[in-house]
Amino acid sequence: MLAPASPARFKANGRAFAHIAAFHPELTALRRDLHAHPELGFEEVYTSARVKEALRLCGVDEVHDGIGKTGVVAVIKGRSQSSGRMIGLRADMDALTMTEHNDFAWKSTKAGMMHGCGHDGHTTMLVGAARYLAETRHFDGTAVLIFQPGEEGFAGAKAMIEDGLFKRFPVQAVFGMHNWPAMRPGMVGVNPGPMMAAADRITIEVTGRGGHGAHAYLTVDPVVVTAHIITAVQSIVSRNVRPIDSAVISLCAMQAGDLGAMSVVPGKATLVGTVRTFNPDVQDLVERRLHELCSAVALGFGASATMKYERIYPATINSEREAAFAAEVAQSLVGEEHVVRDMEPSMGAEDFSFMLQVKPGAYLRIGQGGEGSCFLHNSRYDFNDEILPLGSALHAGLAEQFMPLEAASPAGVAR
Repeated sequence: MLAPASPARFKANGRAFAHIAAFHPELTALRRDLHAHPELGFEEVYTSARVKEALRLCGVDEVHDGIGKTGVVAVIKGRSQSSGRMIGLRADMDALTMTEHNDFAWKSTKAGMMHGCGHDGHTTMLVGAARYLAETRHFDGTAVLIFQPGEEGFAGAKAMIEDGLFKRFPVQAVFGMHNWPAMRPGMVGVNPGPMMAAADRITIEVTGRGGHGAHAYLTVDPVVVTAHIITAVQSIVSRNVRPIDSAVISLCAMQAGDLGAMSVVPGKATLVGTVRTFNPDVQDLVERRLHELCSAVALGFGASATMKYERIYPATINSEREAAFAAEVAQSLVGEEHVVRDMEPSMGAEDFSFMLQVKPGAYLRIGQGGEGSCFLHNSRYDFNDEILPLGSALHAGLAEQFMPLEAASPAGVAR
């Protein structure tokens, strides 16, 4: 049994936080167990089993598994269902392919895998909310708790939707949250619009004519062509995208030739990179200009180039009304001075975007950082267990205020 958690360095209001704080040590134990046993997208067998076990112990009404391969959904009914309201609360479960360099007792037991993004904490916070909601049922409607696999590049949200998630559980709105090391504990951020960018993959293949490096005049060197493409691509954002819009083009990897063959000009070169945008029109513009520019630059050198553009994750865009509602819920929990209502969007990506394309909702950030904390996807990252009750209470507050027992409608959300 863990020792009682130390007092939080922040204050939170309401019965949900006080109730959940009583089982903070149990949440910490679960979170650390999940951290020690990371699993990649659609391989979350141990994680989903632990979640199902915890949900049954919590006393939820229904547990459904196998949705989107390894996804789990819990259903909790309020004291009344007369409102007909149904809310979705989502947490991601998967880990990353990276080696952990921490040395605490709960570090990863699997080589080359770690919870470097805090999904172990997200899962635990939603379990904590499940326990509170099942024990109190202080709401009028149905809470649907979504434990999603494969967020890290596997589009697990899309897989769950295609597997009938919202047909089986027709929620009126869906909410998710992510820890944010750049914000101190006790802070919550949201934006009534973009929260995360679209993430696209680009693959550029340049074909020239190989030959001997000593007789380069007989070749069409794809390395030279690729170098000019790299430079030319930098002009797209600066000269084609309006300054008031946002876009990032990063060419992150190049492969050409053989490092052991210093005098051989290769016949081909490949570039791989990513494009990040918020606006679909900007996304279309960048894709078109990449095709045009790569082809034209290569042609100028007597080579050819093809560009494959893959749209991986759409932009995560909050619904204005639901974002305002979530901010009100957060304010009731931590106070107005601790809620950022105009959170700066990140150029990172998130597959919760697929859910927001189908249902209105909002994606929030919950502070967990401070001096000396590691950012996400760092080999020394660890989730801050101090905020577990706060995250659970925020999930619970969204459910209770979206589906209040009182006759009045929740602020900012039409019935």
